[in-house]
Amino acid sequence: MDYSKLSAYDYHLPEKFIAQKPLEQRDKSRMMVLNREDGSIEHKLFNQIPSYLEKGDLVVLNNTKVIPARLIGKIEGKRTSAELLLLYKLSTGQWAAMARPGKKLRQGARVVFEQGVEAVIESVAGDGMRVVSFNSPKPIEKLLPRLGKVPLPPYINTELDDPDKYQTIYALKEGSAAAPTAGLHFTDDILNILRDKGVRIACITLHIGPGTFQPVKTEDICEHVMHQEYYSMENKAACLLNEAKEGGKRVIAIGTTVTRVLETAVNDKGKFKGSQEGWTGLYIYPGYQFRYVDTMLTNFHLPKSTLLMLVSALAGRDNIMNAYRKAIENNYRFFSFGDCMLII
Repeated sequence: MDYSKLSAYDYHLPEKFIAQKPLEQRDKSRMMVLNREDGSIEHKLFNQIPSYLEKGDLVVLNNTKVIPARLIGKIEGKRTSAELLLLYKLSTGQWAAMARPGKKLRQGARVVFEQGVEAVIESVAGDGMRVVSFNSPKPIEKLLPRLGKVPLPPYINTELDDPDKYQTIYALKEGSAAAPTAGLHFTDDILNILRDKGVRIACITLHIGPGTFQPVKTEDICEHVMHQEYYSMENKAACLLNEAKEGGKRVIAIGTTVTRVLETAVNDKGKFKGSQEGWTGLYIYPGYQFRYVDTMLTNFHLPKSTLLMLVSALAGRDNIMNAYRKAIENNYRFFSFGDCMLII
């Protein structure tokens, strides 16, 4: 099979396997453990993850926080509903956003929201992207808690009764349009158990945007271009990352976003230079040579997605597709609120 073709990352998932809401107890999700060397599989619960880690190992979390970035209004002078998903701030009053319906939100179009807020489409950037400017009594980011909604993925059919269920318990730095879902399984108890065991914990930040969730539209996956996403790493995290590798300890990347940051920020000698920030459009698919990451916790991803390609690059495409077949056979829950996989 040609692994450069999009069809190599397709699979059939009956709708009943798409988790529509999170579990009441986050750490009771199921956890498939996949050995990337021999393809062997174990079926566990997430709260058993401490048994796979040792003193000195380092768990790396993405502490981004989802903002209520979904704005719903009306196109000025019409009854047509319009939706903006704010991605990142460009300047005072100006944001990059995704817009629907795209055909009616061309340059110059105005969208009217509640509380006297208006947005003007300044330019069209393709793939549903827009540059928008706001006319509002306060900076739009100050109004989002009252005006905006948490942007759930399109395969989630109902609103959450508590938006915090779509946040990790360690979410800190606001700016994400989606949650780093591998981290949703963690509880304070699990983190404390890990700390008591001597496992070290570091945080980085990647604000999730279209780079993570935009679909691949080219049959040759090499032709896909990732959107840039902002990341940052503090000196403390860089030191912990360097110490772990120097000491021969494992580094467990919690999610694809952490994996992309670590692979972006590490230098050719396998070291991190210290505090840094920037934008990453790193696109990882089979054939990629990992420079740092060899262990990862991740959820089960959509067919034909860049996320499925990333885990295939780490664990092997055949291992991953076999694991997904086993997950369906064993009634695992898929996608954002679903179960997880530990790749070791």
